[in-house]
Amino acid sequence: MIDVRPFDSLGQFDIDWLKARHHFSFGHYMDRNRMGFGALRVWNDDTIQPDTGFDPHPHRDMEIITYVRRGAITHRDRLGNEGRTEAGDVQVMSAGTGIVHAEYNLEPDITQIFQIWIEPSAPGFEPRWDSRSFPKGDRAGELIVLASGRPQDKDALRINQDAAVFGATLQAGQSVTHPIGAGRKVYLVAATGAITVDGVPVAARDGVAVADQETITIVATDTAEIVLVDVP
Repeated sequence: MIDVRPFDSLGQFDIDWLKARHHFSFGHYMDRNRMGFGALRVWNDDTIQPDTGFDPHPHRDMEIITYVRRGAITHRDRLGNEGRTEAGDVQVMSAGTGIVHAEYNLEPDITQIFQIWIEPSAPGFEPRWDSRSFPKGDRAGELIVLASGRPQDKDALRINQDAAVFGATLQAGQSVTHPIGAGRKVYLVAATGAITVDGVPVAARDGVAVADQETITIVATDTAEIVLVDVP
């Protein structure tokens, strides 16, 4: 199954400082056919105006991965963590037993992020935050693991679930094949550029849900930046 979810069909939430698009039900957007996909619960496509952001608010029992597409996001939490994550890099927050945090765009231009929520393998983990700069060149032409709870992905940011978040940059005509384990699901978005997934055309910022397949092959129609999540 390859289910393309066009960008225009996503849930919408627009206010003066935030334009948000929701791949799955979130906040005021409710679609009972889009309540999540396996352990993947949320994928938000957010555009945040300068000198604005999300004031302190709580989370618990969720693995929250933020992939910065443009600009930078500044994180602060009540555990004392603070950090700035810039375009192409990733931060991970394990909400666990509970954490209060804020995220701000302190840059002079807009910031764009994907925020991805994955349900943990169990409740009650210790809350924590981490971020990492990943060499951009290492992502050229292949899928690189950015965050993972799989034991083999030792260089990735750690999450508390048997899941993995990948990033890739493909030049026009390049392709990459991703194996999908039995019973697992894949959700992917091209942050920029058009692609095909097993020959199915996909535009930038469309969502693609894949299940009941052994592999998928992604081909870049244009230069494309891809984020892919593999979940149980």
